[in-house]
Parts: sequence; structure tokens; C-alpha cells
Amino acid sequence: MKSKSKRSTERRSEYLLLGSIIALTIAFSPYLFYLYEIFPSAPVWETSFFTYESKFYLDVLTAAWTYLGKIVPLLLLLIWFFTCKHWWYHVILIPTGMYAFQLVVAFYQDVYMDTSRFMDINGLLYLAPFFIIILSIVYLVRVKIFDRVYGIDLSELEETEISVFSPISDKDMKEIKNFQEEEDFDDVYSNSEVILEDYYRKL
Repeated sequence: MKSKSKRSTERRSEYLLLGSIIALTIAFSPYLFYLYEIFPSAPVWETSFFTYESKFYLDVLTAAWTYLGKIVPLLLLLIWFFTCKHWWYHVILIPTGMYAFQLVVAFYQDVYMDTSRFMDINGLLYLAPFFIIILSIVYLVRVKIFDRVYGIDLSELEETEISVFSPISDKDMKEIKNFQEEEDFDDVYSNSEVILEDYYRKL
């Protein structure tokens, strides 16, 4: 009993610590964005570890402002995605992917001064397959929730080998089920008549 209580206490403390870190990160996100002001307003930033040259923006301060303008929303969206308990949380990955793509494009343009291969204007074209996959996942989740709420059993669809994307409408499906039930009833009724006839013959 003591070990269980210790484990539950440790889990609660870890949960509280993680929640506190997330809350502080969200609260200080504006200050995280304004960190760009510590960068020099020059085309080259030299440190003891590395040297960064801004080729596209021609200003390290402007490049840092651009990067942090992508990183902060990306961070907040990731926190929202991993803490969201709604059924549609996969949709959050769409703006997350957009900011991640823009960050990569901005960094690539500034470091390599190459705007011919990757352009932010065509970002939707590169992200379109990603959007389609996420929306498909959300649609399937919605279908499952809809079936649970309204009491529709998907196993019946699987038994009849008809998929969710089948062109057969719900009305046609109901008619097919009613027809099958009537056939089953007729079979049972005919079998009962045969049994009765055999019974009367034996008498």
C-alpha cells in the first residue's frame, strides 16, 4: 500500500512539475520572441563557437526576428498538440507543419541565398499531401465518434464487406438489412412448418 501511495505521489508531482513548466513556457513566450533584440544589427555575427552570416536579410537582427517569429508559434502549437484532449487535435499539425516549413525556408534562404528551389509562396503545394493525410485521419476519427454517439456498429459494415467510403447510401443499407432479416425469418418459418408436418405425420 505504501509503495502504491508513493508511486501515485510521484506521478502527481511529475504531472505538477510538467504542468508548471508548460505554463511558464506559455507565459514567457512573448519574452522568448523579444530575444531577437540581443542579436547584433550587422550582416555577420561572430562568436567563439561559430560565425553566422546573413546573406538574404543582410542583418542578423532581422534574421533572428524572422526565425523567432516562426519558432514561438511553432512551440505554442506543439504544446497545444501534446496537451489537447479533443478528438480533432490532429488538425493542429497543419498550422504546425506550416510554421515548420516556413522556418526551414527562411533559414535555407538566409544561409544559402537560394530562392529558386524553395519559395514560401509555394508552401501550400509542398504541404498539400501532409494536409490531405491529416484531414483524412481527422475524418476517420470523426466517423468513429459519430458511430459511437449514434449507435452505429461498424462491424456490421465490415461483415457485409462495405467500406466507410462505399457509394451505397444509408437508406440502401437499411433496405438490404431488412431484406436479409425477412429472408432469415422466412427460412425459420419454413423450417418450423416442415417440423410441424413431420410431427403430425408421426402422430
